[in-house]
Amino acid sequence: MYTTYTFARNLFDEIADSAFGNHNTTGLMNTDIRETEKGFEMAVDLPGVQKENVSAELKDGYLHISATISRSSDPEEGKSRYLRRERFVGTMRRTFYVGDKVTQEDIHARFQNGVLCIFIPKKQQPALEEKKLIAIED
Repeated sequence: MYTTYTFARNLFDEIADSAFGNHNTTGLMNTDIRETEKGFEMAVDLPGVQKENVSAELKDGYLHISATISRSSDPEEGKSRYLRRERFVGTMRRTFYVGDKVTQEDIHARFQNGVLCIFIPKKQQPALEEKKLIAIED
């Protein structure tokens, strides 16, 4: 599994985070995955995201989850200035390998209170072919 975020950070913040051991740089799309007898239950935190701005797509055995957060249009925006803006605005995406046997119809998702809950059933995957190494002589 890998994560990609589109997120601009101040160089000083990056240096301070690495110097003081803060490895959770964005806190976005934190995901819990729990295995049950029947499958896997995912809970993806998406605070501040509206349901219509969340999408999940299954392609080539990978589940792609994306969400977009936009800045609300504030009529007072031009009358003041921000000293610091830390809330994320933009698109975030995570991808999880779920296997080639899982179909779109197998996956069930719901979005409630800023949490995307996804159920992925267990499917039999073909066994990986055992490596057959060839001895190399001197």
